[in-house]
Amino acid sequence: MKSPTLLVLAAGMGSRYGGLKQIDPVGPSQETVLDYSVFDALRSGFKKIVFVIRRDFEAEFREKAGRRFEGRAEVRYAFQEIDRLPGGRRAPAGREKPWGTGHAVWCAAGELAEPFAVINADDYYGADSFGRLGAFLSAADAAAAPAPCCMIGFRLDRTLSEHGTVSRGICSVGADGRLAAVEECTAIERAPGGGALQKNAGGGGGARVFSGSEVVSMNCWGFTPAILPALERELARFLDAHGAAPKAEFYLPFAVAAMIERREADVRVLPTVDSWFGITYREDRPRVVAALRAHVREGIYPERLWG
Repeated sequence: MKSPTLLVLAAGMGSRYGGLKQIDPVGPSQETVLDYSVFDALRSGFKKIVFVIRRDFEAEFREKAGRRFEGRAEVRYAFQEIDRLPGGRRAPAGREKPWGTGHAVWCAAGELAEPFAVINADDYYGADSFGRLGAFLSAADAAAAPAPCCMIGFRLDRTLSEHGTVSRGICSVGADGRLAAVEECTAIERAPGGGALQKNAGGGGGARVFSGSEVVSMNCWGFTPAILPALERELARFLDAHGAAPKAEFYLPFAVAAMIERREADVRVLPTVDSWFGITYREDRPRVVAALRAHVREGIYPERLWG
C-alpha cells in the first residue's frame, strides 16, 4: 500500500474576501486554515503534498505557506494556467481566469502517482474527515474498475455562512452509500428557525427550503490515479462544448458526476461528524478564529501546531 498524497487547490485568490486568504493567520500561534489541514493529513498517513497554484504568486506562496511543510512531507507544486489545455486546445481571447477545480486537478496529474485526496486550501474539513480519507485511500485498489473514489459528505447546515449566501453541491446518495448525482445550488442562506433556503430558486421568485440535513460536497475527495485519463476526457468534452465562453468553469463535482454516469468512477460517500468552516467573507474570520481556539481547548490540536 502506498501512502496517499494530499492535493491542495490554492490557485484562487478569494475575490469576495480580498487578498491571499490561503495564508491569512487564524490560529492561536498564527497558523492558517491550511496548516490545520496539513496537520490533520500528516497524522492520517499522508506523506506528500502537492499545491496547485498560479505562477503570479508562486514566490509569496512558497515563502509564506509551502516552506513550513518542507521536512515534514514531500512538497511539490503544479501550476494552473489558462492556456494549459489537453489536445492542443486554446483558450479564447479575453479569458482572464483558470478553468475551475476540475482543470486544477488535471493540471497536477504529472505529480499524482499515488492515491490522492483533493481539498481547497482555504477550507477547514476536520480531523475526522482526513482520518476517513486516509483509511479509504490506503486500502484503495488502484487497478479496480470503475475507479474507486470517495467524497467526504457534510451536513448542509454545518457549512453555511452567517454573513452572506453560499453555493453548495447538494448530493444524491444511494442506499448503498454511493454518490449518484450532485446538484449545484447557488444563493443558499441560513433560514430563520433552522435549516436553509434558496431564494428565487429556478428564477421564478419562489424559495426552495432545505432541512439542513442534506449531504453536500465541499470539494473534499479521494481518488486513485486511475481517474486521471477519464478526467482528461471530461475536460476535453467540456472545452469542446463550452470553451468559447469566457467565464465557463470545469467544476470537479460535475466532472465526477459525469464519470459516474459513464461508469468510470465508483464514489463512496463518507459522512463526517465534523463541521466545515471557511472564510468565504471577511466577516467569517472571527468565527473561524473562535472555532480553532475551541478545538485547542478541547485537545483536538496543540496550542502550536509546528512547535
